[in-house]
Amino acid sequence: MPSMTEAVPLPWVLTLAGALFCIGLFGALSRRNTVGILLGIELMLNAVNINLVAFWRYLEPNVVAGQTFALFVITVAAAEAAIGLAMIIAIYRARQTVNADEVDSLRG
Repeated sequence: MPSMTEAVPLPWVLTLAGALFCIGLFGALSRRNTVGILLGIELMLNAVNINLVAFWRYLEPNVVAGQTFALFVITVAAAEAAIGLAMIIAIYRARQTVNADEVDSLRG
């Protein structure tokens, strides 16, 4: 049975993470809906997690630094999603829209 490092080469994993990051960047920059923007940001954070775990697995599997950083990124992503959705709900209640183009000032 081949080990994990022989199963999938590192460049393939990095290509997947790069593609996922590009899809998330495109989604975050092209959407007008703020929920879609948050989803694009989440995709970018998941691509970062794939990179962290891939480099940990291929470069130094005995040290858990990559997994630790990935855990911190997941924690930050969860906090970002919770705060972002709370802000979107507050904006929707005040302005009756979640369109990012229509919410361009911080004044009521």
